[in-house]
Amino acid sequence: MRQMNWRGVLPAITTPFNADLTVDHGFLATHCKWLIDNGCKGVVALGSLGEGATLTQQEKNQVLETCVKAIGDRAYVVAGISSLSTADAVTIAQNAEERGCHGLMVLPPYVYIGDWRETKAHVGAILSKTKLSCMLYNNPIAYTVDFLPEQVNELLREFANLHAIKESSADVRRVSALRATAGDRLEIAVGVDDVIVEAVYAGAIGWIAGLVNAFPEESVRLFELARSGKTQEAFELYRWFLPLLRLDTVPKFVQLIKLVQEEVGMGSQRVRPPRLTLTGDELTQTKKLIADSLATRRQAVAVR
Repeated sequence: MRQMNWRGVLPAITTPFNADLTVDHGFLATHCKWLIDNGCKGVVALGSLGEGATLTQQEKNQVLETCVKAIGDRAYVVAGISSLSTADAVTIAQNAEERGCHGLMVLPPYVYIGDWRETKAHVGAILSKTKLSCMLYNNPIAYTVDFLPEQVNELLREFANLHAIKESSADVRRVSALRATAGDRLEIAVGVDDVIVEAVYAGAIGWIAGLVNAFPEESVRLFELARSGKTQEAFELYRWFLPLLRLDTVPKFVQLIKLVQEEVGMGSQRVRPPRLTLTGDELTQTKKLIADSLATRRQAVAVR
């Protein structure tokens, strides 16, 4: 099995649905292959953008199996590990390992917001039950729990398979703080689309991206321009991309990103309840934003 490498662009993939809202495994496989063909280093399945909370355990297993089969040895498959209970989270992690995933992205527990002792016990239970390389997911905006740099450092000292963090606090200063605290022991990936360039310049080496589901070529190019220090070219592409990237930062980000996929001909806007597809002014305004961006896409892609 390939050894997990957390560097580069790793899409947090959406989960495609058929008209009856069953998982569309045919398109899922096609989408995974397309993302890798366009330079992505792997996929992260079952995350928030993947509507993991609406999938049954059997569906989660099947999604991972489809991703692993579609990608093969070309790239990495990472499973998002999230649950209401610690026992269920451990089961998801073990199932992911059994199905050939290369890494895990570990979330704090859903709904119950514990203190550090409880949160550490939950995360530690998952980390201790797998041999896979793991990424901690810090998103205090969405999940309230905030893994502070000193707490991350504590986990690093105790769990040898914790190698990375998806930092989604939207505070680019946190990247610098983590780098100062953890040094080279921790790979830092940014998980908020509209701070990617700033986070790379602060030291991030990976991007768990959202709009990449519809724009992999542009996403990979933006990341590589920033990483290679081509500041002017990076910001030229960034300026074009930002209106779209900001769709990743609002409560209806799943519906919005899936709509973008549909508009570029690479997916469907179908979502599972309690989410509903966009309607009215929301739909009209978002379609206009997408159309305006697509109208200047050729010029943006030409940036070198």
